[in-house]
Amino acid sequence: MDDRSGLTEQFEEHRSHLRAVSYRMLGSLAEAEDAVQEAWLRLDRSDISEVENLGGWLTTVVSRVCLNMLRSRESRREDSIEAFPTAPVVSREDTVDPEQEAVLADSVGLALLVVLDTLAPAERLAFVLHDLFAVPFDEIAPLIEKTPAATRQLASRARRRVKGVPLVSETDLGRQRRVVDAFLAATRGGSFDALVSLLHPDVVLRADKAVGPTPAPLFFTGAVTVATGAMAAMQRAQHTQPALVNGVVGLAMAPLGRLFLVLRFAVEDGLITEIDVVAEPERLDELELAVLDA
Repeated sequence: MDDRSGLTEQFEEHRSHLRAVSYRMLGSLAEAEDAVQEAWLRLDRSDISEVENLGGWLTTVVSRVCLNMLRSRESRREDSIEAFPTAPVVSREDTVDPEQEAVLADSVGLALLVVLDTLAPAERLAFVLHDLFAVPFDEIAPLIEKTPAATRQLASRARRRVKGVPLVSETDLGRQRRVVDAFLAATRGGSFDALVSLLHPDVVLRADKAVGPTPAPLFFTGAVTVATGAMAAMQRAQHTQPALVNGVVGLAMAPLGRLFLVLRFAVEDGLITEIDVVAEPERLDELELAVLDA
């Protein structure tokens, strides 16, 4: 076995871990693959004879690559939720299977990906490496040119953003969660009767104009009418997960981890009385989203 093939084998042993780190850092499978490829290129050009922990070395390399990509993205971020401006090392958009990325996004957590995308690059790196991959702060600090104490503060700030602050008691939050979970399950499963049973007879649904085909906001009343509309969104519901929305339980629809719309609910006596579908970019930007504990 020659040196290069041996190096390739060693790298392949760490590829899945590097991709997991990169995907959580970048929220894009195509970009994650680019970051992993760049890590391989740097490994291939480096003398690692003195490296004792290749996995740690590669994690550091791919983290630096991701940080640079995040900072580049931050400086050129556009308003459109459809845009994802980056300058990948080698573009792989055409080779990434959207279905594969959708499955990956679901497994990581759509709400987590959405919230991570609101963090500053250094906050995101500190949180992902420490909280999700247990990298010590003294190893993270040099990557962002901070002290370990300052890095700890960045991760703590990110953690508060990710977890959010419920505006109701834990008991009430649990009640809301059960109703919203049931609403999502009924929508995904196409169970019309189950949906109707969760809705107050006089339920009101308001939706931004960006949701429908008309240039005006949508307004519906009545359990049957609202349930019928939910059935029409059954396919979209596959890319929807519960999230903490402004301190209460809601739903975030985020295909491939990109926020598309949010459903806000009013729940009384176990029934949904109001649904607000938020899809306008300016309204989405005003929402505080956080991750609900499983």
